[in-house]
Amino acid sequence: MKKIIFTLVCVMTTLISYGQQERQYTQFMYNKLSFNPGYAGSYEAACLTGIYRNQWIGLDGAPRSISLSFDAPLNNERVGVGLNLHTNKIGITNTVTVDGSYAYRLRLGKGTLGIGLQASVRYFSNNYADERLQGTQDIGSDGGIPIGRVNKYLPNFGAGLYYQTPMFYAGFSAPRLLSNNIDFSSQNPKGGKESSHLYAMSGVLLPISKKVQIQPQLLVKFVSNAPVDLDFNLNFIFNKKFTVGGTYRTGGDSQSVGESIDLIGSAFVTDNLMFGLSYDITLSGLRDYSSGSFEAVVRYCFGKPGGEDVINPRFF
Repeated sequence: MKKIIFTLVCVMTTLISYGQQERQYTQFMYNKLSFNPGYAGSYEAACLTGIYRNQWIGLDGAPRSISLSFDAPLNNERVGVGLNLHTNKIGITNTVTVDGSYAYRLRLGKGTLGIGLQASVRYFSNNYADERLQGTQDIGSDGGIPIGRVNKYLPNFGAGLYYQTPMFYAGFSAPRLLSNNIDFSSQNPKGGKESSHLYAMSGVLLPISKKVQIQPQLLVKFVSNAPVDLDFNLNFIFNKKFTVGGTYRTGGDSQSVGESIDLIGSAFVTDNLMFGLSYDITLSGLRDYSSGSFEAVVRYCFGKPGGEDVINPRFF
């Protein structure tokens, strides 16, 4: 049964090659550099962020992702630079992506506008010799399917805008603009293509009292030949140290009311160090085969330039 489910996941991966292809993160609010190069250097100190995501727990071949990112302001905060390293495994497919970001930052009204550019290289690999693949005939009898492990390197570039004030942010980006060929078959002249993903995000920080703030946020994901995905998030922040909230993600299938409801919690151990956890409760038909999705994030922001300490924990 597990091999049959694994095969279905691999088939789904092939179909998704014409729809949503990029990694999905529930705690996007702590991982904006992965979506928007204009975010680079948006904080007054350098920050290092790591995220691990195990999606659809218990489903063989389901996505597992690791992301490491670093960004910092330079030249009196007029310039921001960033670096992302992503690994993702789903079915027989493995990808490793390295992104480098540059943002020029302009004072605009009460905030700052980051105009970002990104260059990336992706290692893309499929293992058609995986023993879990099942078929009605030997895989080698179909000339349209490669044999063994095959791989390629895919360069790309992107751009983004990110505007931020102490109480508000908004961004729009297209991190990967080129439609690279990701098909390994020699008999398919058209092949599968990488699709350009567009992201829009926004959030606001609203004080309820001296000790409580609320933070509504939205992430919109758009790609050709796939429905628009929305993440509606609402977080409550207590004493500027603890965050508890939830997200509703649209999508799923025709029999569900969405893709998931996500529970989120985070805490600042110090003003520099933050830990966060999330758990996605699956609403689509995959709930019958998995135990939801788990995600963990850790972020450390170094002292300000000149040796000063970070005074306020960052929520944007």
